[in-house]
Amino acid sequence: MRAEFEAFIVQEWQQGSIWQIILRPLSWSFAAISATRRFFFRTGISTITNVGVPVVIVGNISAGGTGKTPLVIAIAELLEKSNKHPGVITRGYVQSRMQPRALAPPIVSQQGTITASDEAMLMSQRLAAPVFANPDRVAAAALLLKRYPNTDVIISDDGLQHYRLGRDIEIAVVDGQRGFGNQHLIPAGPLRESMARLRTVDCIVVNGVAKIGLDLTQYGVPVFRMNLGNEKFVKLSGGNAVFSSDFLATVNEKKIHALAGIGNPPRFFDHLKRLGIICHATHPFSDHHAFTRADLNFPDADIILMTEKDAVKCKAFADDRMWAMRVDALLPTEFDEFILQRLNSISAAKTD
Repeated sequence: MRAEFEAFIVQEWQQGSIWQIILRPLSWSFAAISATRRFFFRTGISTITNVGVPVVIVGNISAGGTGKTPLVIAIAELLEKSNKHPGVITRGYVQSRMQPRALAPPIVSQQGTITASDEAMLMSQRLAAPVFANPDRVAAAALLLKRYPNTDVIISDDGLQHYRLGRDIEIAVVDGQRGFGNQHLIPAGPLRESMARLRTVDCIVVNGVAKIGLDLTQYGVPVFRMNLGNEKFVKLSGGNAVFSSDFLATVNEKKIHALAGIGNPPRFFDHLKRLGIICHATHPFSDHHAFTRADLNFPDADIILMTEKDAVKCKAFADDRMWAMRVDALLPTEFDEFILQRLNSISAAKTD
């Protein structure tokens, strides 16, 4: 039921409606609170904490999934290849039906932890870098640096509005197809901050092809395009990853049920369709859904296909029908050069 409600809200945010007009006064209040809070940090009334190493924020100004986590993984891998020692921090949602929004400070490393969030566990599995989850980004960064003192760059998965954490580079991720919806702030629209906020970030990354009318160059900062690709399919019960062509041959004429508990489930289902994977049924779940075996009770399914993020929560009760699609963020070399040059400039300035 929650997933259907979230889908309805997201769809409504893409257009105008009477109920949004009613909610606009609340949006104005939200905008005033947001602007006041940012003013306090900008003027020094509220304290900004610098953690001692460069901080890269990967966030967005709109609610819902935009592709931040794949971008964080790509940046961390880029830095590792460039002989840097990145660490990743994320908000963290504990996987528990009893405490679906409990925000304990689990530590995530290559050894893992049973209380880790889905994004944290996913990034920990994909990266050699340490990954720490805590709603207090400053506390997460401080603990990460204490445990891993050789860390020389912190990457924050989300946190564009977490102003207490000092930052050196801000990257705003925009969903190319959904854009900014009706361009109203929460709750009348999807925006966490006004679109003018994009003028203050260091760059914009647009996920996918931008829809007609979405002009991101007007904000006066570099704009880079990101695609999700290099698809590989992994059986949750074990085995080597296979490319999409081999997977298609494996599942030919079988009944496939696809599920997604992410911020934008239709994006995953559309991705499968573009690959030529025909699904017998699709099952959207709410973001950060705590999956149980009962959620995957599809008796007629030959194959149950899910995102890599969902797979970390289903692996404990996986059977031979369950597969996950793994994707990489594909970015232009100009983006890599931009990040490395900016970080080198920051490091040089700190040593002067």
